Amino acid sequence: MTINSHQNPLFQKIEQIRRRQGKVRDTHINLAHGSGGKAMRDLIDDIFVKSFDNPILSQLEDQATFDLANLSQYGNRLAFTTDSYVVDPLFFPGSDIGELAINGTINDLAVSGAKPLYLTCSMILEEGLPVETLRRVVSSMQKAAQKAGVQIVTGDTKVVNRGCADKLFINTTGIGIIPPHINISPRNIQPGDVVIINGEIGNHGTAILIARGELALETDIESDCQPLHELVAEIIKVCPQIHAMRDATRGGLATVLNEFALTANLGIRINENAIPIREEVNGVCEILGLEPLYLANEGKLVIIAPPEKADLILATMKNHPTGKQASIIGEIIPTPPGIVLLKTAFGAERIIDMLVGDQLPRIC
Repeated sequence: MTINSHQNPLFQKIEQIRRRQGKVRDTHINLAHGSGGKAMRDLIDDIFVKSFDNPILSQLEDQATFDLANLSQYGNRLAFTTDSYVVDPLFFPGSDIGELAINGTINDLAVSGAKPLYLTCSMILEEGLPVETLRRVVSSMQKAAQKAGVQIVTGDTKVVNRGCADKLFINTTGIGIIPPHINISPRNIQPGDVVIINGEIGNHGTAILIARGELALETDIESDCQPLHELVAEIIKVCPQIHAMRDATRGGLATVLNEFALTANLGIRINENAIPIREEVNGVCEILGLEPLYLANEGKLVIIAPPEKADLILATMKNHPTGKQASIIGEIIPTPPGIVLLKTAFGAERIIDMLVGDQLPRIC
């Protein structure tokens, strides 16, 4: 006698499991979501795979694999970078930790001249984190990746006990391909080179400070979090001979310039009047005794370029949405080697040294 499969208890159990698969039913993260069992698989399927879906990720292997022939069409060198994000709060004016993690890693690739292609995403989740918060962050990451034309192809998730982390930490690793004719390094810097930045400094650090709600300050300043690889590509088109390039994140503009000066063993002189900065950022810094040159940015590019190409580069940057406020802010000088000098609005000069401590912890 044939038994109707729909009446078979085993069949019904299998169908019940299938209907449940890939759905997170908890409202908050718990330790089971990092156990390697069904709860973790449901978390990965429902939140990460569903959001980041692409042919490489959908294989669900322990690694992402690539066809080298496809990669080589972009160039002959691989750019590889990794960064971790612990910003507090998770959501702040203009952006959030998810978008920050994507754009930050893209920009670290871009400043080498590379075309960003693939990213990884690893998360440390604290027990008790609202699942809806995680969904919101992951959605933001996918939107940022899609906008930038990159794919998130593999990752990892860990859950720690309540109190052993602060809500959510993200690590992203990225790879990109550098065209054969590009060689961007501070070792290429020469006396007479110009220093160019693509816009206002200090907006991200100020936005984070205000968002923490520890100060009775009100402002409409938003983070400058944005991807810079398209701007870099336009710059390289008109000047493949860019000598050095870096995004000014932690430590701000001052730190990047000090790193350039030390590596090149040359001096740098910048003009205070030429540096784009919002009046509100200056005001916050004056109230709190902060130096805006050290404030973090998440969408600012510092370029060292040959002087004969300066006007062409500047015009190219101003024609791009992420470079409309671009400005030539200084020059490379032979002496004093390894020192950054600021020509103040009053005509005097002072040394801008490397930041010793941290003005604002956990800003990225």
